[in-house]
Amino acid sequence: MIVIRPPESIYQARGVIENGTFQGRWHFSFDRYYDPEHNRFGTLRVFNDDTLSPGATWPLHPHRDNEVVTYCAGGEFRHADEHGEGGILKKGWVQHTTVGSGMWHSEINNLKDAPLRFLQLWFLPAVRGSDPKVEQMAVEQGERTNRFLPLVSNVHPGALPILSDARVFSCFLQQGKEARHFLEAGRGAYLYVLEGGPVRVNGHPLPALAAAKISDELEVAVQAQGDTELLLVDVLLI
Repeated sequence: MIVIRPPESIYQARGVIENGTFQGRWHFSFDRYYDPEHNRFGTLRVFNDDTLSPGATWPLHPHRDNEVVTYCAGGEFRHADEHGEGGILKKGWVQHTTVGSGMWHSEINNLKDAPLRFLQLWFLPAVRGSDPKVEQMAVEQGERTNRFLPLVSNVHPGALPILSDARVFSCFLQQGKEARHFLEAGRGAYLYVLEGGPVRVNGHPLPALAAAKISDELEVAVQAQGDTELLLVDVLLI
């Protein structure tokens, strides 16, 4: 079964933050946005596509018992905890954070002359109260060209591990090419067209900024009608 979420159906948020503004596309209930039809998808709890204006900062705020994956889709993302420690992500790079027993952090546009676009995903933790931890990985476009590259996974060597039954993949799919992802029993996929396209997913058309919830399928087959950046999340359906 495939449920298509057109771009206009995804909640759009905007507001003023420190040193600037933000615009967001929030796929599941988050903060002041609540939608009982879209509370989560398996172990995936939050899927936010946010853009910060040049130099803007989401100021320090606390979290607890979340597994967080941050993907930079454009510009430069800088993460900082309450001690000022963090890391910088460039386009295509990924970061995993175990919030565990609790931490304060902020998300920062590291550039003063360009917007920052980043995806932040929250997953339900398999274990609560773990020691906080942050790790990241640099990824070049060639590594994810015409294939679903595992970024975060407990079953793929080289990917960042996570304390949740979840796997995150990225793909730069060139026009006319196809990429496939196989699903195990009891698992589903959430596919998002970050930019470019359109694509066809198991025969269904999907334009830029649209998403597809996929369950009870053996594979996800994506054909690109134009160069496309994709993010795919493979989760246990609970």
